[in-house]
Amino acid sequence: MQRSDVIRVLVVDDHPLMRLGVRATINAQDDMEVVAEASNGKEAVAAFHRYAPDVILMDMGLPEMNGVEAIQQIRKQQSATKIVALTMYEGDEDIYQALKSGAEGYVLKGMPHQVMLDAIREVHHGDQFLPPAVAQVFSSHDQSRELRPREHEVLSLIAVGKSNKEIACDLGIAERTVKCHLTSIFLRLGVTDRTQAVIVARQRGLTHG
Repeated sequence: MQRSDVIRVLVVDDHPLMRLGVRATINAQDDMEVVAEASNGKEAVAAFHRYAPDVILMDMGLPEMNGVEAIQQIRKQQSATKIVALTMYEGDEDIYQALKSGAEGYVLKGMPHQVMLDAIREVHHGDQFLPPAVAQVFSSHDQSRELRPREHEVLSLIAVGKSNKEIACDLGIAERTVKCHLTSIFLRLGVTDRTQAVIVARQRGLTHG
């Protein structure tokens, strides 16, 4: 694989052992590598300017400058860098603030490493990434948000009877990611299953057929 094809990641966390584990997990992948690390928000902003990473894994509870403040500083720049909040915080306000400040993904530290890797790949490709558990908590803060473009695509494929595996194949994403999108779609539409989602989507004009 050419180096230009590798996702360049900046890891930001104030715990050295956490950074060590995350770095080892990422560097074990063929399609990504850790290009820099930071232990606080100020270091994170400086590393962003120096290395211009593709994706930043940003802890929220940082010293000197917290994660939200660091994200806000980075988002002041015209940059294609994507940000995933990697944190222990699972309250709806924490999630809301991270996403509002400019993060494209939110992953809890206790989740399997594969979730973190999926998040890096998906935000790098332009999608938002919220695992089902996080999406459910976030929905309690704001259930009126509109569907995102990728969620529209998933919903359209549901409407024509595609399975999760078929949707993943059609869109070139992981089946796990399809499940994340389904959870978000159900929450945004206020439904609990695929059939209800299709009915509500057609009633609202989100899909046709």
